[in-house]
This record gives sequence, structure tokens and C-alpha cells, in this order.
Amino acid sequence: MFIGKRCNCSGKGNKCISSKRDLKKLCDNLTLLSVKSRLDLLFLLKDKSHCVCDLTRHTDMSQSLISHHLSDLTTAGLVDGKREGKYMNYSLTSKGEELVKALMAMTGEIKGGESHNEK
Repeated sequence: MFIGKRCNCSGKGNKCISSKRDLKKLCDNLTLLSVKSRLDLLFLLKDKSHCVCDLTRHTDMSQSLISHHLSDLTTAGLVDGKREGKYMNYSLTSKGEELVKALMAMTGEIKGGESHNEK
């Protein structure tokens, strides 16, 4: 009631509250990103594509755990896999690239579109 008076909202279906579906999607994405291992993989894929065997050398994760996380990231549309011979190379999608840039901006690594190293 207090909030309704303050922002002149007429009820639960108003425009100042996101839809339940949008909030669920946001919660799902935040849950996906709350796992440090998945963030590690996203940042490893930031500069170039890698196969799972390369990613095991860069992390302390097993091949099966990396594959599991990559599957989750692929389902979320952040990572895409491309078969090259017997290997599957994973890279960020445009949505994944935008997310990594936003995360880097949140950590202060990028300000105004450039990284600290580019100045």
C-alpha cells in the first residue's frame, strides 16, 4: 500500500514491476553466473576460442565438469561450440561478449569502453 501511494501504481500488473517471466529469467541467469567456475570459463573464452582439453590446462576443473558448465552456458546462449575435426572449440556468442564486457565494467576493468591497459 505504501509503495502504491508513493509511485501511483494501481496494482500488481502495473508497468513499474517487471513481469514474473522476466524476473524468473533474470534470476535464472544470475544463478548461472553465480558459479565461479562458469565465470572463469567465460573470461577464458573472452579473447579466443578453446577446446575442453585446453580449458582443463587453464583451470583446476575436470574435463567432465568443464563440459557440464559449457553445456549450461551454451543453453543460456552465452557460448557456442564449433566442431573442428575431433575437437569442439567453444567461443563466446555476441550475447556472451556483451555480458563479459558488462562484468568487466562492473569490476572497473573497463571504463568508458576502453580497458585500463589501452589508456
